Amino acid sequence: MKITVLFNSRAVSSSLQVGWGFSALIGDNIIFDTGEKGEFLFHNINALEIDLNIITTAVISHEHWDHTGGLWQLLDYRKDIDVYACPGFSDEFKNNVRLHGGRLFEMESFYEITQDIWVTGEIPAVYKREKTPEQALIIDTERGLIVITGCAHPGIINMLNIISEHFQGRPLYAVVGGFHLLNKPASVFNLIVETFKDMGIKKVGPTHCTGSEAENVFRQVYREDFFNMSVGTVLNIGY
Repeated sequence: MKITVLFNSRAVSSSLQVGWGFSALIGDNIIFDTGEKGEFLFHNINALEIDLNIITTAVISHEHWDHTGGLWQLLDYRKDIDVYACPGFSDEFKNNVRLHGGRLFEMESFYEITQDIWVTGEIPAVYKREKTPEQALIIDTERGLIVITGCAHPGIINMLNIISEHFQGRPLYAVVGGFHLLNKPASVFNLIVETFKDMGIKKVGPTHCTGSEAENVFRQVYREDFFNMSVGTVLNIGY
């Protein structure tokens, strides 16, 4: 599966916009999260020569501004996009999707949005004493499951366990995205890396809220199986 990084805090070229947040294009027509600003997202989409006219779907992991910021400009450009969200997202978010012409789908549980591409549906979480429901995207490939997370507020290992339970018999092949380990003690992210290995995960691409210290540990352990998630990076994995 081809995964193109559209927004992040670093880029392969100075001609691309960077900032806080995350966005990736799955295949040619599914956007996972939309970064902090529509202006930045559209700049990168145009610079990478991606055809906006064939994008049909947006999957929003959670409602934080750094993952939803580009959604409204995207919907203004393509009013018929399917937007997959969690039922626990705010009424303001849901109403905005409809006002901008999007087709809102509130996913309570696992759902196959197109062949071999799934969302987990809502997984409960609390962040800064506020409910922060979140979902991940899953690609079922020849080599196993590729999991893409926004921030993993429910806990990255918790999310992976839930996914493994649902897809019994399918191995976890790769995990990319935000793991929310920023400012966590080394003992925590060392344990996370060890658990990834124990779970049989072959490739990783931690980024965004994972934090540079935790990323470095993943890089040291996974070596050539560590993905650079800079804006403009194109991953072809799972074949």
